[in-house]
Formats: sequence, C-alpha cells, structure tokens
Amino acid sequence: MKMKKGIKQLVEEATREIETLTVDEARALYGQDGVTFVDLRDIRELEREGQVPGAVHAPRGMLEFWVDPESPYHRDVFASGNRFVFFCAAGWRSALATKAVQDMGLPNVCHIDGGFGAWKESDGPIEERKPRAS
Repeated sequence: MKMKKGIKQLVEEATREIETLTVDEARALYGQDGVTFVDLRDIRELEREGQVPGAVHAPRGMLEFWVDPESPYHRDVFASGNRFVFFCAAGWRSALATKAVQDMGLPNVCHIDGGFGAWKESDGPIEERKPRAS
C-alpha cells in the first residue's frame, strides 16, 4: 500500500516550518532561565536510556492536550512563557510535535536535530530514570 504522505515527507514538511537546533545550540541553552527542555519519548525509553536532568516529560500522545489551556489535561508549565526545546530519540517525533504545537499557537518552541541520541553522543548531561513501581 502506498501512503498518500509518508512519515519522511511529514517530517520534511514540518522541518521547513519550525526552528531546529543543533545539539551544540541546545546544549548552550540548557540550564538557562526561561528555557524548558521537553522530552517526548515514551516512559520506557527514559527508563532504558536515561533522561536529561530537569527536562519535563511530556509523552508525545498527550502533548497537545497538555499544551491547550482549554483542555482538562492542561499543564501549567506550557503557559509559563518559557522557550521550549523539544526532543525525542532521533528528532522525528519532536519535529512533528514542534509543528503541531506551533500550529496551536505555542510561541518560542524548537526541537533538537538528532534528539536524545545526538545529546547522548555529545556527552550532554544524562541521569538514570528509575523504573516505575509495578
């Protein structure tokens, strides 16, 4: 079956309309006041690979609900006025997520090219994520 639009095309289209940071640019922003890093990976990925210290975990499937102030699931962090730096494992989900929330009207949002993988390769700070109690 041929998709009308495949994931590669969706990511390419999103990338043309969003701000993409190199990992070095992201590392320069890390820890600054008014900057919030947002990890879009699944909880199992965080537990397996570790996490960026201080990053907000916003699972990709809930992001739009957490960003929208009209949603019963809204999270105040997204109304902070901060600059948001999104990332996932490789940069595909974060590109799509950045485009989605930008379209919703969330200002000052960008994502990291190469995602957590690039962050890890660049020796960015990482901490262990303890598994959830079952």
